[in-house]
Amino acid sequence: MDDDRRLSAATRLAGLAQITDNLYLSNASSANSIALVSSAAITCIINVTRAVVNTPIPDVEYVRVPVADSPSSRLGDYFDGVADRIRQVEAGGGRALVHCNAGVSRSAALCLAYLMKHRSMTLLEAHRLLRARRPIVRPNSGFWKQLIDYENKLYACSTVRMILSPLGDIPDVYEKETKNMIAF
Repeated sequence: MDDDRRLSAATRLAGLAQITDNLYLSNASSANSIALVSSAAITCIINVTRAVVNTPIPDVEYVRVPVADSPSSRLGDYFDGVADRIRQVEAGGGRALVHCNAGVSRSAALCLAYLMKHRSMTLLEAHRLLRARRPIVRPNSGFWKQLIDYENKLYACSTVRMILSPLGDIPDVYEKETKNMIAF
């Protein structure tokens, strides 16, 4: 196993998930680990919380996206700006780390927006990739609605739709999982 694969597996277990060569996703704790951030050669940390304070790390740029993890929060207002910033970091040879408290909802939604805009992925493809790299990702229903609107804006179509379930509105990508959960 080469060094890059070992690093990727080790950082994933520690809470840092490598999504692309230049994009990582994590929780707040991992984003504040000098050892993890340094070992992954992160050059830009995008903090998608209102309250988490990052540990200053030399030569790391910080971007704040002060949004609550609430279905009514307007995270979509940040999709283009954050996606473009991640692309700029990548173009400059750097690596971006996007985090929220748990690395599940807000940060995942912003990574999905980047994958759609700059990797030409559909929302469904982007979600599959993200779940393969960090299986715990699960944006809230409001963020899903905003992502579906964003995909429509980018591609004039949508590969994911919201459906009504016993748990409320959910994206159809969770339909089977929800049925299995309710069956128990």
